[in-house]
Amino acid sequence: RTVGPGLALAFLKANRPSQVMAAPSYRCVECGEEALELHRDYSHGIIKITICKSCQKPVDKYIEYDPVIILIDAILCKVQAYRHIILNTKINIHWKLCIFCLLCEAYLRWSQLQDSQRTVDPTDIIRYAKEWDFYQMFGLASLELAAFLSGAFLFLRLTKDEFIQKKSNRNTLLIALILSGYGKLLVIPAVIWEHDYSPLYINLIKFFVLASNAQAVRVVLNSTRRFALSVIIVGWMVEQFTACIFQQLKLSA
Repeated sequence: RTVGPGLALAFLKANRPSQVMAAPSYRCVECGEEALELHRDYSHGIIKITICKSCQKPVDKYIEYDPVIILIDAILCKVQAYRHIILNTKINIHWKLCIFCLLCEAYLRWSQLQDSQRTVDPTDIIRYAKEWDFYQMFGLASLELAAFLSGAFLFLRLTKDEFIQKKSNRNTLLIALILSGYGKLLVIPAVIWEHDYSPLYINLIKFFVLASNAQAVRVVLNSTRRFALSVIIVGWMVEQFTACIFQQLKLSA
């Protein structure tokens, strides 16, 4: 029986193996273009790094680097290192890092509140009052972080609504902002060095954290440096406004 060309074409389409195009899940660390893979694993253990079609450079050179070198580049705020950490790796320690940073910041503020009254008696009421002050500082640090994130997301909602509507984009940006706050851990050397909290040192830490946050926003949004700074400045202003309100409530109480 002869089959018409239309029926034959329909039969071939129905029995053709389905090919689902994978969505790009990586970014080139050099130019920011999307990529399907970082490397290709051939037989006999041969691995070849993928070359970016846009800039003709390795998509992610850091997959061959030692973690110490990656950390150094991240401290230097290199955008390539931030793209590798935020976009090309799966890091699940952001909430643990967030809690640890908040504890460090709370301890710094709590130490600055301490006066010359010190006691070695664990039953002394002053000792328990100072412990409660630490919990208050932790709550205040958490509240200010929430205000900072809310201000940044609100600004993006007004300027890049299409981007922020996607849940995956919001999650990526949230993780990036939390991870980029690792600079708060730099208060640990100040604790080790006999609680010598220099105002210049503390301000440098704050500036480094804001610069790191701006670099993270720039990487996730693939935006200009000016726009990323605008997002961070708005978040910082909301954070400072929240801190001022809390201070006024504390003074009035």
